[in-house]
Amino acid sequence: MKPRQGKPRLLQAMLDAFSLPDLRRRILFTIGVLVVFRFIAHIPLPGVDPDALAELFQRNAMLGMLDMFSGGAMRYFSMAAMGVYPYITASIVMQLMVPVIPRLRALAQEGEGGRNQINRITHWLTVPMAGMAAYGQLVLLRREGVLASTEALPTVAMVISMIAGTLFLVWLGELITQHGIGNGISIIIFGGIVAGMWEMVGQGRLVATTNLGGLVFYLALALLTAAIIVIFTEAHRRIPVQYSRSVFRGGRMYRQSGQTHIPLRVNTAGMIPLIFAMSMVIFPGVVASYFVNPVEPNFANTIMELFNPSAALPMGLFYWGLYFMMVVAFAFFYTMVIFQQQNLPEALQRQGGFIPGIRPGPHTAGYLNGVIKRITWAGAFFLAGVAIMPFLGREITNVQQLQLSSMGLLIVVGVVLDTMKQLEAQLVMRRYEGFIK
Repeated sequence: MKPRQGKPRLLQAMLDAFSLPDLRRRILFTIGVLVVFRFIAHIPLPGVDPDALAELFQRNAMLGMLDMFSGGAMRYFSMAAMGVYPYITASIVMQLMVPVIPRLRALAQEGEGGRNQINRITHWLTVPMAGMAAYGQLVLLRREGVLASTEALPTVAMVISMIAGTLFLVWLGELITQHGIGNGISIIIFGGIVAGMWEMVGQGRLVATTNLGGLVFYLALALLTAAIIVIFTEAHRRIPVQYSRSVFRGGRMYRQSGQTHIPLRVNTAGMIPLIFAMSMVIFPGVVASYFVNPVEPNFANTIMELFNPSAALPMGLFYWGLYFMMVVAFAFFYTMVIFQQQNLPEALQRQGGFIPGIRPGPHTAGYLNGVIKRITWAGAFFLAGVAIMPFLGREITNVQQLQLSSMGLLIVVGVVLDTMKQLEAQLVMRRYEGFIK
């Protein structure tokens, strides 16, 4: 069924989707789960001083950025304050451990059953990681005077509640994956980021009264960054592959051949290098914050100033320059880890495929490694450029109230593209024309 003339292609595709009962049910289910997520995000834990918590977020820019990813749950210190990030961390750890531990490597090669087992281990690993993150947040809030209680029982109750909140959000995400549209975990993160952007709209109105030109340039920079993210997210290098196999039919041997391609993405690592790099650059500042002396500045004060993302020039160049270089390094590291796990040369040889002009085996492996390294330079510098975009936007426009989150933009754009593709696939299966050419 082709869309009727006179309506935008995207709008018509959404109307076509809602005209199908099963697809409409999937979309409404996804929206309903997001409503439950937002309800959970506003259930606060007891014993928190809201005034002291608001003051802490005003003077700590890093907490404000992390709060945006939780959709305001951290600002209210609710049971969903950690979001699904302990699960994301556990997933990254498992991806890095699979090629190192023989038992996990064997499970990864056992097909669907092995992947289910690895997924189960990831869920179990999420529990201690969520517990450590929850306890760390409680220690930070106590040190800042936000939490008054130091007794063991209330602390254990809050830690267990925060672990339960994370696991509940992971479960909601898996429900979206099974019964809704899109990747559930990504949709949950997307919902938190979009919900946190409403506060930025209010701040933008205040900025418009004093620095309208800077605000316009800031928004133009955000739109340009989003467009670049779309280009590099979809960019890939096509490697031609030919298949040749023999088929025995009717007492005779026939040779069949075909041609396809392997799409090697320019940004294979996604946003993982940004997470790794940010974790590394904020760690010294977090450690130094425990030894800061507000009366007589010491070495810890200098370290905290160096690793402060809100520091002005020239001190801010150290933090953002180090962030830039670490994103490039981690982009290469994670890309090569993922590429080695895929083991494309062996898979091609096992399926009877070969790259024209390249011998199978080591020669194919060397050729593919060379290609992935060359295109990763573009992906690495793209990620590093997006990473320092908040710093550039702040210094060029002199807009201090708004925070342009590079990871937030990457997640939002990536989730929208992935959801659009899945919706397109659902429409194509039902002979409806979608909105992606």
